[in-house]
Amino acid sequence: MNALVCRLGVLIALGFSGSALAQSEVELDRAPHAEEIGDRQVSFMARDLETGTDYVLEASAVDERRTPWSTFKIPNLIIALESGVAESLEMDLVWDPTRRPASDFWPQDWRRDQTVRTAFERSAAWAFRDLAVEIGTQTYRETLSDWAYGDADVADGSDLFWLDHTLEVSPAEQVSFLDRLLSRELDVSETSLEALEEVSFAGDRADGALHGKTGSGPVDLGNMQGRFEGWYVGYLVRQDRAPIVFALHAEALSYGGIRTFRREMAERLLSDVTAQID
Repeated sequence: MNALVCRLGVLIALGFSGSALAQSEVELDRAPHAEEIGDRQVSFMARDLETGTDYVLEASAVDERRTPWSTFKIPNLIIALESGVAESLEMDLVWDPTRRPASDFWPQDWRRDQTVRTAFERSAAWAFRDLAVEIGTQTYRETLSDWAYGDADVADGSDLFWLDHTLEVSPAEQVSFLDRLLSRELDVSETSLEALEEVSFAGDRADGALHGKTGSGPVDLGNMQGRFEGWYVGYLVRQDRAPIVFALHAEALSYGGIRTFRREMAERLLSDVTAQID
């Protein structure tokens, strides 16, 4: 059993349940980050699962729903594993270029066979679309409704509903989903949670181990030269404390404006949060 599972198990035994805690809200000052934010639209929310306190960047639209893009790979991975469609992180996913022809924007590491692990780590969209076909519309609708994941809107037979502006979720709903997931309120197996911890690990920080998933896409569907929106969503595992879950959404004039910005800004704002807590 991994470290996160062990720590959360102890907290639960002591009566911890993140989303059941009375919540308060602390506003994070936008001014220290104004120069870096520039003309981008940025919303950020984090929740300390130990105290239930929410930390929200000043002037954030945390209740505005947007397309989740590849951040949906977090719930999608869990659904694939829990449904049995994905046997494990090492299950092979074979790329059929006649069925899933490569688009111009595909990176080279998409244009090959994957495992579930590499598909998550490389954000290979075709692989999760193949899994979605096997999972099926009804399973998605029921599960996402039970999990209160955004509007839970899934078009009949769709294998790209999280990429075409059908399914939408707000930063606050991303945070609440991760709160309930890590607080063991969603009846998800420890094996699936352990798999998520493995593939989402993004590096160690002074204040904990970072786990996250990026996501991005054009605001005007199909216009790759226009405005882009992007996410960085995840959680920070701390020693002897419950995790902090978070979601950052940003919109910029182009993909270049959010490509590295989303994670960098999320990490800076997480540092603001942990500084206030400590």
